[in-house]
Amino acid sequence: MSDIVSIGSGDFALSLRLPELGMPEILSFGQAAATVDPLFNVDRSSRVNGMDIAVPSAVLLPTGGMGFFGWPAIAGHRRGRDFVAQFGGWRVERDNDHTMLSAADPVARLSLSITLKAHASGLISMATTLTNDGDEDYQLDRCMAATFLAPAGAVEVMSFTGMWGREFQTRRELLGNGIWSQESRRGRTSHDRFPMLFVEGAGQRFGVTLGFSGNHQIVIDRTDDGQRLIHLGELFEPGEMILAPGARYESPVAYAAPDSASFQAFVRDELLTWPNGSMSPRPVTLNTWEGNYFDHQMESLKAQATAAAELGIERFVLDDGWFGRRDDDTTSLGDWDIDPRKYPDGLKPLVDHVTGLGMQFGIWFEPEMVNPVSELYKAHPDWALTIEGRPILQSRTQLVLDLTRPEVSDYLFSKVDAVLANHAVSYIKWDMNRDLTHAGGRDGKAKFAAQTRAVYALMDRVRAAHPSVEIESCASGGGRIDYGVLARTHRVWTSDCTDALERLEIQRGASRFVPPEILGSHISASPNHQTGRRHTLAFRALVAMAYHLGVELNPLELTGDERDELKVYVETYKRLRGLLHAPGANFQMEPIDGRYVWGAASADKIVLIVAQGPQMVGEQPAPLKLPAAIAGFGGQWTITNVLPVTPEFIRISEGQTRLLSGAVAFNLESAGVVGLPLPMLRPESAMLLELIPSKGGNTHG
Repeated sequence: MSDIVSIGSGDFALSLRLPELGMPEILSFGQAAATVDPLFNVDRSSRVNGMDIAVPSAVLLPTGGMGFFGWPAIAGHRRGRDFVAQFGGWRVERDNDHTMLSAADPVARLSLSITLKAHASGLISMATTLTNDGDEDYQLDRCMAATFLAPAGAVEVMSFTGMWGREFQTRRELLGNGIWSQESRRGRTSHDRFPMLFVEGAGQRFGVTLGFSGNHQIVIDRTDDGQRLIHLGELFEPGEMILAPGARYESPVAYAAPDSASFQAFVRDELLTWPNGSMSPRPVTLNTWEGNYFDHQMESLKAQATAAAELGIERFVLDDGWFGRRDDDTTSLGDWDIDPRKYPDGLKPLVDHVTGLGMQFGIWFEPEMVNPVSELYKAHPDWALTIEGRPILQSRTQLVLDLTRPEVSDYLFSKVDAVLANHAVSYIKWDMNRDLTHAGGRDGKAKFAAQTRAVYALMDRVRAAHPSVEIESCASGGGRIDYGVLARTHRVWTSDCTDALERLEIQRGASRFVPPEILGSHISASPNHQTGRRHTLAFRALVAMAYHLGVELNPLELTGDERDELKVYVETYKRLRGLLHAPGANFQMEPIDGRYVWGAASADKIVLIVAQGPQMVGEQPAPLKLPAAIAGFGGQWTITNVLPVTPEFIRISEGQTRLLSGAVAFNLESAGVVGLPLPMLRPESAMLLELIPSKGGNTHG
């Protein structure tokens, strides 16, 4: 009988068989763990011109050249030799939920370890370490972090693409017979090729993601028997990963989970590390960017802070423009000294004013970048990542600093540390506004992989020195959202586009992998600064309500009525955020006819946010059927609160008026089967409904 190694439990497990020679065979994945059975020891024969011995095709991290003709997950060579790897002598070490599989190839002089972990959320993680045991350099061309198995037959892939201001756009496609591949060479997670997928086929559905913020690839390869292997890992530039004798490569961590709830639970429970050990209620934030841009005037900023505090805002973030001679985006990145023209007495008067109002103070940095027009670049032009003899390519008039050089990292840390150490700063908005292009070091070799790890190291260093400071990951909006950066940060800026209509799809896509309380969502001015659309304050506020709520405007420019209305939404968010951000409480429904529905639920209260994007096609909106998990609370319920007080309905019946007023008590299970007959909203409008258990009342419509 063969020994079977299983990782995970319940209905989402990975079962492997370890051979004497070759890679671990995947017996099952995404279902209950396999048990030892004589059928597993029956070798399968190949076609007549195939190999004379059985060569399993569904294996972890397959290597090519020994009868496996699919896409190799590990590849490299030693000056053209040792281009074939065949590992054997597998050993298993277990420590609680951790499993480590280790093997060696004495011919190619390599050793390999695969670390797998079953997480309480139901998620399975996998990472790979490859060591050069030889006495010469080994060029590693490819070493995937993980391989997961998808079923044979019709398989649909849900991926996420987009661009600046329109991230996390969902795409679905059926897999064919060839290789499906997605690669990103932008040096960051990217706006267009997120390392996140959901796969569905043969009654099975699961998601995968790679926890890495640099170049990456996902490849889905079809095996000889029709199954599919999903490989996730880092993407190397030519010659980028050369292992000296005794050196090793450690891959990022890849993750697989059965559903979005498991991904979100993992982020909440294990990935994020909070300053005091647990997440505090997510403070309402005012970010100064769209309200001020580079026009920093001390008295105006103080007045904005005062107005923000009166609105109930809890965190004031000073965005770009406070340092160097930063009057536009063409200058001063790298010169992280307070601009004496704008702040003749330094930042302290503003910080003291903000904190004196009872708010937290946050500040913007973009440490990884430098403008050619800066004192730093004038003194150290060699600190930028470039390739000798190649044009110096700017993007947004920026170059990228080589953080792999200790003197560069030390300089940046000293500048960030000086601001944090001398001011009551609770929060950093850490931005990164350009892709990496010809990222070469002083030796002329590619530095993409090393640069990403150097960014992580700098973040870790800042956090270690200032453990009470929270960090937001921003990269032209949503360009760096992944589980690698989330292990070091506490919030992501979901998109630079604050248009509420665009945010419906952006936030829905991002929520499949990231909990809503980590996704920054701000109420901005109308007309919107990115799209020019005009939206009501109600629509802008309700689309942002369930996430980490913020304000992205100058509060001094609001009318009296707007201030009063905004204050209601801020108060509502504070009142409901305990439920909206409670572990396992939030839900998202698939849009139907342009109607988006999301919210949070407990046995005591349900919050439904209903937003209409484009105009409906149907003559009548379909009744809103609550998810089974929510309907399962059972009992009689009523609607107790509706925002805005007068939603924008196209038409509303007398019965619907009674339903929304709380005069109709209904069975929650019926709301999951029959549905709530809600009125049709006008395009680009929304409403929030609070439902509570009813102690009795009229059950007639």
